[in-house]
Amino acid sequence: MVVHWAVNRRLVVYALLAIVALAGCRSGQQTASPGSGQNFKVYKLRGRVVSTDAAKGEVTLNHEAIVGFMEAMTMPYKLKDARILGELHPGDTITADVLVSQDQDADILLDHIVVVAQARPDYLPKVQYHVPAAGDAVPDFKLRNQDGRAIHLGQFAGKALLVTFIYTRCPAPNYCPLVTRNFAKVDKELAADAALYAKTHLMCVSFDPEHDTPERLKAYGVTYIGSDAKSVFAHWDFAVPEKPVLDEMAKFFDLGMTHEADSSITHTLSTTLIGPDGKVVKFYPGNEWTAEQVLGDVKQLAAGGVRGR
Repeated sequence: MVVHWAVNRRLVVYALLAIVALAGCRSGQQTASPGSGQNFKVYKLRGRVVSTDAAKGEVTLNHEAIVGFMEAMTMPYKLKDARILGELHPGDTITADVLVSQDQDADILLDHIVVVAQARPDYLPKVQYHVPAAGDAVPDFKLRNQDGRAIHLGQFAGKALLVTFIYTRCPAPNYCPLVTRNFAKVDKELAADAALYAKTHLMCVSFDPEHDTPERLKAYGVTYIGSDAKSVFAHWDFAVPEKPVLDEMAKFFDLGMTHEADSSITHTLSTTLIGPDGKVVKFYPGNEWTAEQVLGDVKQLAAGGVRGR
């Protein structure tokens, strides 16, 4: 997976998938590993890097107790993506997902690694990720939607805009499909209030421009909306940016993604509520937010009472 860095050193998370976006300590959550057929239980870890071993693809951590899994201890962990070992240094404090295989091989892997404090303050990663915070002005990113029409975020000024990131080939049910289902619930509830519906807009942004053509995005959208009528996309766009724009969107919205050898994409999850003034209102990392939570925030925003937290 991708290591996330924030300017303020408080980083996030694919999702996956992703991924987008993954705080809190609690008992393990059953999920599927992005891009694989294995089932994993996911636990939250926080610890300090003791050493790294590139030959084994391992990092040794002195970590706090992992709620529901193990006590505090020092031990080595294999990384789901060993390519990021070069971004980790002894003394760094990290958070991560611990993926515990429920299959007989009993793999234990680290994924969605976030460096929350650097031991080497002079070290600059290749990519600087930004964690959306309330009040941040959102750039006017340009995309192409399911109808092949050019759109841009600025055209939704005056409305509450809910943006998330997906790719249509995502195989993990707890990542892109879950987020899109939640968007479908939000869209349905908003449609029940004509006044609120007119003040809001939804957008699913693909980070797979090579495969997610307008035609593919439309077919994907129809699957979740339940209708192929042209009017159904008036309130909910499925869009994809060109690669240079995608790279900038990924940095701004704290979206980590890694293209795998089998053509799948390992990613974090990133969902953001943008206010009528084009500024961030709420950022929802990961997949733990609910349609009900977002609906409540949207309604408060429409009423002028929502605040970032």
